[in-house]
Amino acid sequence: MQRGRLDDLQAFVAVARERSFTKAAAKLSVSQSALSHTIKELEERLGVRLLSRTTRSVSPTEAGQRLLQNIGPRFDEIEAEVAAVTELRQRPVGTIRITATENATDTILVPKLAPLLREYPDIKVEIVIDYGLTDIVAQQYDAGVRSGEQVAKDMIAVRIGPDMRMAVVGAPSYFRKHQEPKRPQELIGHNCINLRLPSHGGVYAWEFEKGGRGLRVRVEGQFTFNATTQMLNAALAGAGLAYVPESMVQRYLATGRLRRVLTEWCLPYSGYHLFYASRRRSSAAFTLVLDALRYRD
Repeated sequence: MQRGRLDDLQAFVAVARERSFTKAAAKLSVSQSALSHTIKELEERLGVRLLSRTTRSVSPTEAGQRLLQNIGPRFDEIEAEVAAVTELRQRPVGTIRITATENATDTILVPKLAPLLREYPDIKVEIVIDYGLTDIVAQQYDAGVRSGEQVAKDMIAVRIGPDMRMAVVGAPSYFRKHQEPKRPQELIGHNCINLRLPSHGGVYAWEFEKGGRGLRVRVEGQFTFNATTQMLNAALAGAGLAYVPESMVQRYLATGRLRRVLTEWCLPYSGYHLFYASRRRSSAAFTLVLDALRYRD
């Protein structure tokens, strides 16, 4: 295939992924009108419409989606190989994009990666806070961080933290007006602080286990957030009960600013894992990041 036609296909992939001619043009460093002309010529040459256009949005047609799914990953592999060759130099270089939760970022990623970045100034790490089960391949992340149970089976997963526990906590001011729940079912009568998951569009059900019996409770309350830091702050303000990672609240429990309930129902579970696509070719920068994050007992 001629080089110009490969460029046209790359242009299509950029528009289809960005769902915007404006964003794709900026990414490709071309004018919006030139990009639109390129896509029009590609569609005429193939004899099929690849993109549906409205005044507000751009989306792939059925034919466009099929083309994107088949050629997009191949262009990604080519770019990865070119980047790997470029990095065959004395100092590793590159930007590693990771999607993770706030707690994983604060307790593991930043503390472990800060020394690495000081040693290798040409390595950059971009961390995007996200509680959804992000498709890291489609969103062009190098890796993601989630608990072991949430990692897809087709991914390579590397443990980066110890086992974890969740904690149900509230401020003393809250418990002065509300009786402590003794069983998860009693949470129904409490003002609970919810977490909304973007990947599901609904609120997260609190998970408990005791004596081999698992239980999921959908709680209700006046506050709903999409991040755990805000949930913790609301609990500290006495606004209700929060269900957050134990590591986030230990210092507040020690000072008495929070009280913990249902402790025996919150059992340990698999800790944070870094996961990435099995077909990903590791660059020198990615290998260093992976080694720095790897959990060692």
